[in-house]
This record gives sequence, C-alpha cells and structure tokens, in this order.
Amino acid sequence: MKVLVTGGCGFLGSHVCEYFRGKSAEVVSLDNMTKHELSRTGYSVGFAREYNSKFLREHNVHMVRGDIRNLKTVMQSAEDCDFIAHTAAQPAMTIGIEQPRLDLSANVLGTFNVLDAARKLDIPVVICSTIHVYGNRINDGLVEGVVRYERTPSSIDELAPTIEGTITPLHASKRSTELYARAFVDTYGLRVGTFRLSGLYGSRQFGGEDHGWVANFAIRILTGKPITVFGTGKQVRDILHASDAAAAFDAFYSSNGKGIYNIGGGLERSISLLECISLLKKIMGREVDSRYEPERLGDLRYFVCDIRKAKRELRWEPLLTCEQGLRELVSWLEAHRKEFSAEETVSELL
Repeated sequence: MKVLVTGGCGFLGSHVCEYFRGKSAEVVSLDNMTKHELSRTGYSVGFAREYNSKFLREHNVHMVRGDIRNLKTVMQSAEDCDFIAHTAAQPAMTIGIEQPRLDLSANVLGTFNVLDAARKLDIPVVICSTIHVYGNRINDGLVEGVVRYERTPSSIDELAPTIEGTITPLHASKRSTELYARAFVDTYGLRVGTFRLSGLYGSRQFGGEDHGWVANFAIRILTGKPITVFGTGKQVRDILHASDAAAAFDAFYSSNGKGIYNIGGGLERSISLLECISLLKKIMGREVDSRYEPERLGDLRYFVCDIRKAKRELRWEPLLTCEQGLRELVSWLEAHRKEFSAEETVSELL
C-alpha cells in the first residue's frame, strides 16, 4: 500500500504518516513547509517543520517539498498511490480573518486540486474539514457554569445545520471544500471521506493562541508564561488525540464508507477550557496565571461531536482518555522544553 499525506510535516499529517508507516505502508509526505500558523506563538518554534521533517525521514517517509495549490505537484506526488490523506490546510480562524486570500487559496484551491488528482488517478481520498462549519448559533442559551450533558442535543451529529451564526473566512473555505467533495462524489463517483475534526492535540503540536489551544496551554504552563483565555474559560470542547485521529484515516480506507464524518472525542472526552488547564496543572505539578480577554469573532462556546456514525460505518472510535492523551503530550513537551523557552521574532518565522 502507498499513501500520499498532504501537509505531512504538519501536526496531524506527521501522525498520519507515522501511523501508516507503522503498518508498513509506503508513505509520501507533500508539504510546502509554511509557518503561517506559528507566527504569533511567542516562543521558539522555528524548528517546528524541520523537527517533523527529520522525524519523518527517520521513519523512512519519502519527502516532497511542494504546494497543493499546484495541481501538477499534487499529481506527481500521488503517482502510484492507493490513497490520499489530505491534511494540508490553513487551519487558524484568526489568520483566515487577516489573510482571507491565503485562506481561500490554501483551503479551497488546494483541496480542489487534491480531489481532482484523486479523480484522475481513481483513488479514494479523505479531506479534513472542521466542526466550525456547524457555525456558532448553537451557543444560544448557554448558562453560567460548565454545561455538558444538559444540552439538547448534548452532542451534534452530521445532520445538524451548518454555517449558522457569525461566520469567518475559515468557516466559508472549509464548508466550500465539503461542497466540492460532495460534487466529486455525485458527479464522478469518487470515494471521498470528509472528516469534521474537533479538538486535536498530541505530541509534535506547536500550539499557539491562533491554533492548537490544548498544546498552547501545556506549553505556557511548562515555560511559566501566563495563559490567555478568550471568554469565560467555561467553553466546552471534545478533544481527540492525534494518534486516534490518524487511525480514522485507515478506518475509512479499509471500509466502504463515504461522506461526512465527525471525528472527535465525543461526550466521554468533552472538557472545558478551565478543566483542561486544571488537569494539565495536576499532570505537570505546576501553577499558572490565567488572563482573560473577550471572546473572539466566530469562537464556539460549546461543541461536542456525536461520533456514532464513524463508529457504525468506519468501525472507529477513540482509545485514549483525556488524561492519557494529555500525559503523552506533556511527556513530549518536557523532552523539548528548551525549544519552547527561547523567544523568537515574527520575522524569523515568515
């Protein structure tokens, strides 16, 4: 088996590469090595892409430096592949707001090229969407305190309305990729899985305030820096370890499934921001100062995935509990503490 992983040097992509190499598959990583989402982290993350690149080379992953916005590059990278795991993206809502053209080209044009390559090569593909496509109107009626099982419904399935409430360019681009995926299914018979991902975290996550909130909290506790909480901190998410997310790609490939799937932690792995901070402090044996800022445009106050469709059709479900997954993340961060302690200017990252 041969697999192309776009964005292979990214956080999720590196875990997908590692997973398939662990199953003795031949793996190709296609990545342009951009650092846009790392530009405002405030600590030394200039080594991020290089770290993951070295990690993948040590696992005998074939590395291609190129851009998914170039169809020829995608076609050449996917040659003789049996499956495409499309994890490359512009993932941050803040960057989408500030650079909407970048968001459009990376997410919409890039995904279109991947779908077109899969169509021409007649191979199945999974694209990565986000739970943000459901919009944020489901926040209505949130009461004070940590609300979890009192919600109706307490978890959101794939049939829920999308793009409700206030939307940003990231909402628009990700929902657009879903519509193109459906068009390629309906028009060309391509087998496409669209993963609406929720709360990913784990080792090799270089998280900041723009993207990767779980790792951002852990890194700031590790380095003694204050955490900025946007909103009350009582917002609830379901979180999913990247190793469990990676297994979902294989589950799709091995199934007859197609269409949209929520890939998240579900009710059993739902946690508020404040609860996550508290658990990290317990694991790390450290205290941290928290600063509060107003909630940001487009942010969700409550979201928990209903993952029963993925369990039923893909025979997939998460394995790691929140505490097990966070301990794995913390162990990796502590082994690389010096890399997160030094300051780095934005200009060095761009």
